Amino acid sequence: MILIPGASTTVVLVAAYILVRFLTLKKPPAPLPPGPAPRPIIGNWKDLPRDGERDWEHWLKHKKLYGPISSITTLGKTFVILNDLQLAFELFEQRSKWHSDRPRMLFATELAGIGGILGMMRCSHRSKAIRTAINMGLRSKTFVSRFNQVQDIETRRFLFRVLQDPEHLSQHIRKEAGAVVLKITYGYTVEPHKPDPLVDLAGVSMDYFLLICRYGAWLVDIIPILRFLPAWFPGAGFQRIARESQEALDAFGGKPYNFVKRQMAQGNFQKSYLSSILESEDIQPGSEEEYVTKWSAATIYAGGADTTVYTIDCFFLAMALYPEVQKKAQEEIDHVIGNRLPTFADRDNLPYINAMVKELLRWHPVVPANMPHVSTHDDMCHGYFIPKGSIIIANIWGFTHDPDMFPDPMAFKPERYLGENPALDPHRLSFGFGRRICPGRVLADSAIYINIAQCLTVFNISNKIVDGKEIEPRMQFRPGLISQPEPYEVSVKPRSSMHEGLIRALEMDFPWEESHAAELNNIKV
Repeated sequence: MILIPGASTTVVLVAAYILVRFLTLKKPPAPLPPGPAPRPIIGNWKDLPRDGERDWEHWLKHKKLYGPISSITTLGKTFVILNDLQLAFELFEQRSKWHSDRPRMLFATELAGIGGILGMMRCSHRSKAIRTAINMGLRSKTFVSRFNQVQDIETRRFLFRVLQDPEHLSQHIRKEAGAVVLKITYGYTVEPHKPDPLVDLAGVSMDYFLLICRYGAWLVDIIPILRFLPAWFPGAGFQRIARESQEALDAFGGKPYNFVKRQMAQGNFQKSYLSSILESEDIQPGSEEEYVTKWSAATIYAGGADTTVYTIDCFFLAMALYPEVQKKAQEEIDHVIGNRLPTFADRDNLPYINAMVKELLRWHPVVPANMPHVSTHDDMCHGYFIPKGSIIIANIWGFTHDPDMFPDPMAFKPERYLGENPALDPHRLSFGFGRRICPGRVLADSAIYINIAQCLTVFNISNKIVDGKEIEPRMQFRPGLISQPEPYEVSVKPRSSMHEGLIRALEMDFPWEESHAAELNNIKV
């Protein structure tokens, strides 16, 4: 939805812009994909998702009304909606050279400081360099396995925190995800028992990310000249938001980067993704190489500190709603593992747990409508014209809830991936497509596995009892580019005194480390 500031001073600019775009529209050489009839001048403006609406549900309605591919056009911009997985493979993988760009989101990338995050970058030498750097560090299961011990230890610390304070489950999930990604990326140790500044910074930065990265939500994206309005001008309140976001994102990218540089200068750094690059290359301050290195690390930081959190959040919700799944998983763990915590070495022997990983990725993909792609060439798709500059939306949630591919799609059923005719592996869907596939997907997959396996080994997750009544959590998900469950409450308790002992053994096996948080006080961006 396009959010127009309330000031009447912008009306003339808007009207003039719409008129110019309307008068300069060219007739396409073939029909566009079907869609709702456009209105005079504004086209399909009112057919965009409304503010606060779950856009994946909005776009799925097009499948019933118009078929697997549809379109709308507003202000001279064509949106193509894909509700068929094979079409997404065709455009984003087979023809990825033409359909892998990103929209120009002036407000997010040029005003609000989010331009360094890889997922938001348009195709360029810079974006290619950042992706290459990340792939070098996280390119395979073998490479990611170097971090298995870090993930194992931090997952056990998560179990301990939940045991001690089960009422703040969501905070513990975010702390664990932040601890893992900060250790891997920067060699940074978080505060073990109280809020950590870099974990909190990630939370603030991602809040801005979700607020700002909504294509078409900011008038300045449609009329770029508005960027020059001063913040005090009526209708220019977006300038204040941009300034605050810029400050948060500058700290997000710069503070941990400068922390590693200081640690290395003092000779007491821990090996990490970033220190490995800085050791092997002579990177000059202010250079393009520094930008690429800093923001490749920040991109890993962003992905690990946010999207993985929402997937683990979905896991606890699913276990409360589907106790029979939890029971089957625990039976497998008890039979295969016995009286210890599972490790990564056990993964191949836990088929039901691996099926749960897949089902979590399918049940609610954390980027339900994918990041929008942009076409850099005119193209044809099944007889329909896709103009250069079209914004293509792949409805990943629609793919993973297609009853022809996944019968009973709203239910959480790991069994669908077992047996002689398993369902399609959602790893092929939930991390994006082609040149824009998530570079941190292998690390995310390993994090989901170890959390599921160890949590189900030691905990029972169930509905909470309030005033003697069992309260089932609601299965509701927030709208947005990245989607998470609405706040919910569940009961998380040790399965037995023996299982509680496994959790408490952490303090002897892996004593708490001193945090690096205090060292951040004197580090500037």
